[in-house]
Amino acid sequence: MGAIRELIEYRQMIYSMVRKEIRGRYKGSVLGFMWTFLNPLLQLVVYTLVFSVIMRAEIEKYYLFLFVALVPWMFFSGAVTSGAESVVESADLIKKIYFPREVLTIAKVTSAFVNMILTFVAVFFVLIVTGYGINPAALLFMPIVMAVEYIFCLGIAMIVSSLTVYFRDLLYILNIVVMAWQYLTPVMYPESWVPEQLMFLWRLNPMTPVINAYRDILYYKKTPELANLALACTIGVVFILVGYLIFRRLQKGFVEEL
Repeated sequence: MGAIRELIEYRQMIYSMVRKEIRGRYKGSVLGFMWTFLNPLLQLVVYTLVFSVIMRAEIEKYYLFLFVALVPWMFFSGAVTSGAESVVESADLIKKIYFPREVLTIAKVTSAFVNMILTFVAVFFVLIVTGYGINPAALLFMPIVMAVEYIFCLGIAMIVSSLTVYFRDLLYILNIVVMAWQYLTPVMYPESWVPEQLMFLWRLNPMTPVINAYRDILYYKKTPELANLALACTIGVVFILVGYLIFRRLQKGFVEEL
């Protein structure tokens, strides 16, 4: 509880770092903030072309099927990969002043989370403009799913950010792992495509219940299955606790290693 109170005391620092991260992300680019919406839209076009036109996936409104899962996946990918660098890239700051080191990782994950929320504006726009519609009752579960994913991502980011201080190659390995992880998660395809003999592997994937929950709410327009939601909540809590404990243990050597 003392650690939590300390983080609350440094909330202004977290806010400033999140604001700086969001403002500086597309600084110097011609389109600037518009890349927040263009980046997922361009990925959507590519995946839709591959799966709908070339591979001819027989899924109704495949672009919506993909879009509602692609956005939360991009948040996960961005939060983990940028979070992994959060401590290493702030080496000078860590050596000069004291502050809870968790602030660095929290700021990275939170900025990615804000970016996801803004991107969901485009998702809702597409759902409404195309006439697909939204189920208000199902939408009530959306904040819960988003909070669960945030907690899970923060837990993963704390683990990799602390380990990266001691093992810098993890930054490069992580990019490959996240790319492979995407294909092992039902983002671009339905879970029904997975062979029965391999289903247990997909169910071990902590991102599977999260993606399924988003898709239930926005694509199938129904409340997410309670079993999936409960599993996602459990996974999120476990990872944030494990991530925090690992981070607190390893941060003692940050200054020496950096």
